[in-house]
Amino acid sequence: MKDRKGQGATIADGSGDLERGREAYERRDFARAFEAFSAADRIETLPGEDLDRLAMATALLGRDEESNRTFERAHQAHLAAGNTAAAARSAIWLGLRLIAVFGEMARGSGWLARARRLLDDGGLDCVERGLLLLPVVREHLEAGRNDAAYSSAAEAARIGERFGEPDLVAFARDLQGMARLREGRRSEGLALLDEAMVAVSSGELSPLVTGIIYCSVIGSCQDVYALERAREWTDALKAWCDAQPPGFAFAGPCLVHRSQILQLNGQWPDAIEEAKLASERLLASANERAAAPAFYQRAELHRLRGELAEAEEAYASASRWGWEPQPGLALLRLAQGRVDAAASAMRRVMAAAPNPRQRMRLLPAHVEVMLAAGDLGEARRAAAELEDAARRLDSEVLVAMAAHARGSVLLAEEDARGALEPLRNSFEIWQRLGAPYLAARVRVLTGRACRALGDEDGCHLECEAAAAVFRELGAAPDLAVIEAAATRDAAAATSRGLTARELQVLRLVAAGKTNKAIGAELFLSEKTVDRHVSNIFDKLDVSSRAAATAYAYEHRLI
Repeated sequence: MKDRKGQGATIADGSGDLERGREAYERRDFARAFEAFSAADRIETLPGEDLDRLAMATALLGRDEESNRTFERAHQAHLAAGNTAAAARSAIWLGLRLIAVFGEMARGSGWLARARRLLDDGGLDCVERGLLLLPVVREHLEAGRNDAAYSSAAEAARIGERFGEPDLVAFARDLQGMARLREGRRSEGLALLDEAMVAVSSGELSPLVTGIIYCSVIGSCQDVYALERAREWTDALKAWCDAQPPGFAFAGPCLVHRSQILQLNGQWPDAIEEAKLASERLLASANERAAAPAFYQRAELHRLRGELAEAEEAYASASRWGWEPQPGLALLRLAQGRVDAAASAMRRVMAAAPNPRQRMRLLPAHVEVMLAAGDLGEARRAAAELEDAARRLDSEVLVAMAAHARGSVLLAEEDARGALEPLRNSFEIWQRLGAPYLAARVRVLTGRACRALGDEDGCHLECEAAAAVFRELGAAPDLAVIEAAATRDAAAATSRGLTARELQVLRLVAAGKTNKAIGAELFLSEKTVDRHVSNIFDKLDVSSRAAATAYAYEHRLI
């Protein structure tokens, strides 16, 4: 071999880098593949198929702009080599990514049109024809043409099967499932998503398509509130991401999904860490648009924990990068006591959301905000719409949400007895599904209903159980509401004639202390304590320490 400065050594070194890049790509070590391909490319321009590999590796590392430029180069290299189908495929990937990742419809559509022209001019019958159907399916879905979307996706699947292209088949099955779900055909749609996930979980697909299908299926499951599937596939996605080499780009979206599931499970500290890490990783990839959902998720967790300034900042970041900050921002305004601002925001977004999927996401918050604003009629209509959606989609999660909303409205209408049944149904579902925060919020309403019906013991038990959950989760605003109610109860008891000292003595009586022990603790004579106890009995109209203790517990003075 010649000296490293010689031409022969340069060619040999480049060839070695190229082989190392191919080997690293095959074992899915995309960081090493990127380094080796890049080194080889600096010495001599890579052929089209290796530029495609470099573009994919670059995309999987989150270097999106660089990936786009490399796909362009791969397209030109294939054209120069006379490989029209491969040139079309590079153009299709570039077009799809420009639309999906960057939202650049004009550029993306231009590249897809170029790919279609190449295939038409060449009269080619190839798998790329099926890939070109994927954006057509997306257009149909966005326009609400679900039957047309399903038909186009089915045709793409047939092409994929004919050419033995598992990536295309999985893409098509995912889109078929999405179309059926949007038609309200839940069981059929979920079955198609499960079929797509068979190819994912068995390792049949390329890495980029694996990550895309994972995220798409989890998103679809969350859209129709298929909670158990969303949990299952989120765990699988995390395991898959964890198995990839460092720097893997899908770690960002994966963490957003995982944060949402951890939030539902009641693991809030872990959820907020995952959301923070997701936003940092996605911003590091120079794709602010992709980071927007992570910032919204961070805002939601901050709001629930009472970290209102941090929530405000995170909602603003999500909005700045293209994510609708409602209904979370309206609920933040409610927590800040700005009820009019919350109501105005919710009325605006509800009026602009004709899409049933969008409305389902907004309706629970809309009921809450309208009740706070005193617009009982609008709250009643929103709760009824939510109930209709739950019946139509046959979703247990939606049933729980609708029952919560209906119970809230009935309670506001002073029909406490009528509110109890839907509230209990909602609580049972949330408890069974392992959603402690949502179950605790329902318990607070159940406690209010019990009180309205004169059942102070029931009220106390429900609110104490809810407070324990809020305390454990760190749900400061919800806990503050319960504690404020307890303070009002104590104030009400005091207003019936008990002095501050008598209230103090009553609590010690209820704790089982003798008059002598109470005197020692409060630095009072036993005779003075006797007089306080006698006054308490008279004011509360009770005749024994046991009855006074019962009163203290019943009125939550302990």
